[in-house]
Amino acid sequence: MKTVKSRVHVYVSGRVQGVFFRARTVQLSVRLGLTGWVRNLPDGRVEGLFEGEEEAVQAILDFCRRGPRGAVVEDVVVTSEPFKGEFSAFSIRR
Repeated sequence: MKTVKSRVHVYVSGRVQGVFFRARTVQLSVRLGLTGWVRNLPDGRVEGLFEGEEEAVQAILDFCRRGPRGAVVEDVVVTSEPFKGEFSAFSIRR
């Protein structure tokens, strides 16, 4: 059975900085076997790029829609992109 790979680019807005959003995103992404990155943006949003098995990508999107304790997610913009497999790990970008 062939596994379906997926790639999404995400922008999360609301109270999403200063609440360990990036750290929790990394922890869950690693646990799910995803690759890519997450970072804070100067405008207060969090941006992420996730690649991996479709079910794992959906799981991280579910997390992004609610965030960690203390976060107040107001909006999540998701753009699907062609899978590239360009990352070997998941990291926080500065």
